[in-house]
Order: sequence, then structure tokens, then C-alpha cells
Amino acid sequence: MEISDTDKKFMLLAIEQAKIAESEGEVPIGAVVVCNGEVIGRGYNTKNSGKSALHHAEIKAIEDASSKIGDWRLDECSLYVTLEPCLMCSGAIIHARIRNVFFGAEEPKFGGVVSLAHTFDIEGLNHRVNYIGGLYVDEIQTMMKVFFRTIREKKK
Repeated sequence: MEISDTDKKFMLLAIEQAKIAESEGEVPIGAVVVCNGEVIGRGYNTKNSGKSALHHAEIKAIEDASSKIGDWRLDECSLYVTLEPCLMCSGAIIHARIRNVFFGAEEPKFGGVVSLAHTFDIEGLNHRVNYIGGLYVDEIQTMMKVFFRTIREKKK
């Protein structure tokens, strides 16, 4: 899978979602679901404000897209997310039948695509997800580092 200018455009929209999360004091992770060149789902991390471990950007974007099209199957869609999906989100992506995942930075502590587990590569699954990482990785890593540095400084 190659990264196109269109993919870069959609990743910038995911970064915008991450910035909304950051402005609300949430970890800056954002996602968009795209189908036929149109954004049909948006989401950003709201674990703290939503008081739920399930409020990940990917899950929220998938729910938004599914409600817009009236189906849980997103098999013609691509997901753009700023951080490598965790195991939970990787499972949701498979269950939603998303075709392609583009992510920014790898997540060494929770990553379910290339860091800790290779969920999309498990043999025997009834759905295959194409994936590629590294879009705007420097910008996303900087956003994450600044966010966590600010949190640590507030605790001092």
C-alpha cells in the first residue's frame, strides 16, 4: 500500500481531531473514516471526559461512520488515525470490515498492529486489513510529547 496526497489530506483531518482532544485535556488521538473520498466518521479520544476505557478515537469514528451509513459493515472504507491502533481498536476495525488503515506514529506500549501485536496479520481471520504507518509521524510524536510533558509539569 502506498501513501497518496489524498491519504495525507485525510490524515491531516485526523490530526485536527487529535487537536480537539488535546484542547479538551484528552490524550491527542484523532481518527476519520473515509468512504468513496468522503469523510463519513470522525472521532477523538474522550476516555477521561467520557469516563470509559472504550472511548478511543477509532471506536468513536467507527460508530459515527456506521450511524451515518446505517450499517456496521464498513468494507469499502479506510480509517486514518494518528496513533497505531491498540488491540481493542484493531479488533473493532476487523469486525467493522474496514479495508485500509493509515496510522501516524507507532504505539510501543499498546500498539496492536506492528508494535506489540500484529493483529491484522493473524492467519485464519475472515477479514484482511491493509495497513501502513508513518504518516506525519514527526508532527504526531511532537504533539504527544508536548501533551505528556505538560501533564507532568502540572503535577509538579
